[in-house]
Amino acid sequence: MGMKIFSGNSNPGLAKKIAETVGVELGFCQINTFSDGEIQVEIHESVRGEDVFIIQSTCPPANHNYMELFVMMDALKRASAKSITAVIPYYGYARQDRKVAPRAPITAKLMADLIMTAGANRVVSVDLHAAQIQGFFNIPVDHLFAIPTLARAWREKEGTGSDYVAVSPDAGGVERTRAFAKRIECPLAIIDKRRSGPNEAKAYHLIGDVTGKTAIIVDDMIDTAGTLTQAVDSLYKNGAKRVFAVATHPILSGPAVSRLVESQIEKVWVTDTIPLSEAARKCGKIEVVSVSNLLAEAIKRIHGNDSVSSLFD
Repeated sequence: MGMKIFSGNSNPGLAKKIAETVGVELGFCQINTFSDGEIQVEIHESVRGEDVFIIQSTCPPANHNYMELFVMMDALKRASAKSITAVIPYYGYARQDRKVAPRAPITAKLMADLIMTAGANRVVSVDLHAAQIQGFFNIPVDHLFAIPTLARAWREKEGTGSDYVAVSPDAGGVERTRAFAKRIECPLAIIDKRRSGPNEAKAYHLIGDVTGKTAIIVDDMIDTAGTLTQAVDSLYKNGAKRVFAVATHPILSGPAVSRLVESQIEKVWVTDTIPLSEAARKCGKIEVVSVSNLLAEAIKRIHGNDSVSSLFD
């Protein structure tokens, strides 16, 4: 039984790295967009009886990238693929995982339904915004974590110890921050943040001691960078010597890049679950750590019916 890896248009660079690490060529397919915006997919090689993996981050433009994924899965299902695994390094709409107001949708669940309907037999994702999204699927979900990869890169380049302090930018990220702090053997701090509206946040109280230390803000994503830059200001006001950040998903929408440039933050470490825009690449404050090895290992183990659980650590 063979394996094929195909890529959508959202993150071809990551897909190419994954395929090289797995040791296979990327599958040959064409994805075109008609002048009216409709998506056309043509698979140019046989997938009959194969385990097929589609690599597609549903980052901005999220709706277009989701439609590419759905159409690709439908094409592969109709071409008699044995199994279809949707490898979604960044899961779009993950922040809409519950009702926060009357008559509000739960769009993360809707996306899960659409992914299953389109033909996925399994999903692999990295750092879901809310872990309970796994329960929105009635198929296996492998929820991988980028923190071990980021912490390993930090240890190799910057070191470890109590001169550092890992900082959670809100109460919800404490578990993630604790995992990073444990790996670089440093203490933990938390910023008490109150959100006043979509993409609007204000940092308030700092829990923990950052005086004279190098603070490392740990988050799952950076969208408009409002939360991050608020946290940077709060840390410097509380006596931090230097401030860095590590985050899995560099969405970097709207004013994010200009905010990072104007901020006192020294450097932001992110992964390649989402490709950087040209402005972000030129920023000079962003360092990319690849998760291609992590995803490639997950793909190899899934195809070989081996345990994936050790990758969750």
